[in-house]
Amino acid sequence: MPVYEYTALDGAGKNRNGIIDADSAVAARHKLRGSGIFPVEVKEASAKPKDAPAGPIYLSTLFKRVKPGELSVATRQISILLGAGVTLVSTLEALISQTSNPVLKKIMAQVKESVNEGNSLASSLAQHPKVFSQIYINMVRAGEASGSLDLVLDRLAEYSEQQHTLRSRFKAALAYPIFMFFVGSGILFFLLTFVVPNITKVFSDMHQTLPLPTILLIGASGFLKTFWWLILAVLAGVLILARQFKKTPKGNYLWDDIKIRVPLFGMINRKIAMARFGRTLGSLLQSGVPLLSALEIVRNIVNNALIADVIDKAMVEIEAGSSLAAPLAKNRWFPPITVQMITVGEQSGELEKMLDKVGDIYEKEVESQIMAMTSILEPVMILLMAVVVAFIVFSILLPIFEMSQMVR
Repeated sequence: MPVYEYTALDGAGKNRNGIIDADSAVAARHKLRGSGIFPVEVKEASAKPKDAPAGPIYLSTLFKRVKPGELSVATRQISILLGAGVTLVSTLEALISQTSNPVLKKIMAQVKESVNEGNSLASSLAQHPKVFSQIYINMVRAGEASGSLDLVLDRLAEYSEQQHTLRSRFKAALAYPIFMFFVGSGILFFLLTFVVPNITKVFSDMHQTLPLPTILLIGASGFLKTFWWLILAVLAGVLILARQFKKTPKGNYLWDDIKIRVPLFGMINRKIAMARFGRTLGSLLQSGVPLLSALEIVRNIVNNALIADVIDKAMVEIEAGSSLAAPLAKNRWFPPITVQMITVGEQSGELEKMLDKVGDIYEKEVESQIMAMTSILEPVMILLMAVVVAFIVFSILLPIFEMSQMVR
């Protein structure tokens, strides 16, 4: 449904500006008059700024989306205003007026109109699944049911910020090694395709028997210079096939199996899954979501088919009367410390706090392991680069030394 910006006069004759969700400009005017506001100007809202260049597509907003950080800030602002006693509709109006992201502004306008029509906030948010996740909607629904929406939204903002921080640290830690890999690959490609052929051409013109390292270097250089496009095509083809295979249930299961078994990275992926499990389940239970409903959400958050299967089996046993810890203890992917903390939480009646502690423990472990991994990766990559460059230099100098010995 389109969103319209309006300039209007209220009953006291004061100017009012805002946006409204309606089928057409005429319908928007009727809506405004029905709420006691007299429209002066109504026009369809656009993401394109006034000073943008003319054209059918405005490229800077083509890929505009709602970032996790923007959503966290908006969630916390709603929580603060609701906690201060402001009504939900007024809170949404205030949020719309100060939101700079045009996509989020339009979505919140549609949410406000849906709430104005008598729908709950959770059902209004559920109409935008690409922006509001399942955990977000279910926590809001639980907050509305318990009458503590402001507290739940504050907890939800904190949860979103923690998850965003964890992802950001992971990306930041891997940024330098990835940058080094591409820079190193580019340098080696330049050496092998431009520098080495010009130097080794002298050896080929002398028609002398060359050492094995020099022969291998000349062969690798010639192949890379002639068939670099074939190498790129094969790599692209393998990546495309792998992505297509990963989309199948069997491929996805195999990929998730590899992710948690591969040395070094497997341990980090398992701990990330445990951090998500503890943090998400704890937040949902604190917000009043029933255990089985919370587990159904969590199985999609852990982002691993093997651990999701474990949660599915646990849900079946819990429905049959089992505790949460008992079925998890039977599987190798849930570490003993996680199971013990869940057991203590169930026995003490503080399962939510224990799950939060599980999230804290594994988030800190993930952060420390990522830092340790990157501190190892950087010198290893530099060492590999040094070995390759040393081999190139050695392969070039070796025949020169041999020729100098022959001259003597």
